[in-house]
Amino acid sequence: MGQPKGLLQLDGQSFLRHVVRTLAEGGCDPVVVVVAEGDQEGLDEAESSGAMVLTNSDPGEGPITSLRLAIERLRGSIEAIAFLPVDHPRVQAGTVVTLLAAARETEADLAVPVYRSKRGHPAVFGAALFDELTDPELEGGARTVVHRHLNTALLVDVQDAGVIADVDTPADYAALTRNAAVTEDTR
Repeated sequence: MGQPKGLLQLDGQSFLRHVVRTLAEGGCDPVVVVVAEGDQEGLDEAESSGAMVLTNSDPGEGPITSLRLAIERLRGSIEAIAFLPVDHPRVQAGTVVTLLAAARETEADLAVPVYRSKRGHPAVFGAALFDELTDPELEGGARTVVHRHLNTALLVDVQDAGVIADVDTPADYAALTRNAAVTEDTR
């Protein structure tokens, strides 16, 4: 992207603030943000968002290292963890509420939102999967765990295109901001 995704702006707020608000309003408590060591701008934004902030000194393996830090910090005090990457700023809080409720009601170890037959984020991992997620031998990260457990996962149909709206490229960001402008114009 050429810049940290968490600091990209949408509707006058950073992606990071959108994700923190979505998780908090969706029922996650605490909301944890993991920032790379040395990312002072990201750290400042995370701290001002009201989230619990952890620092990742070795993000080389990708998002799984941040998820591991959060799990290790919270293990024993939570039943599940909702993992929402910062590059999914359009997920709705109601989707998080729905996922958490469905996972709790069914006692599913894994709940994944589905929009128009496509799986998305956030994934809700039950405590039974924490050892697998934190296994240093795990290759492929959380995606591998999701694929291993798809046959027993709770796939929750949602009416939230944000679960599949991943912003990975400048073109994705341009499309997202263009769509936001169109939505704003039609209000």
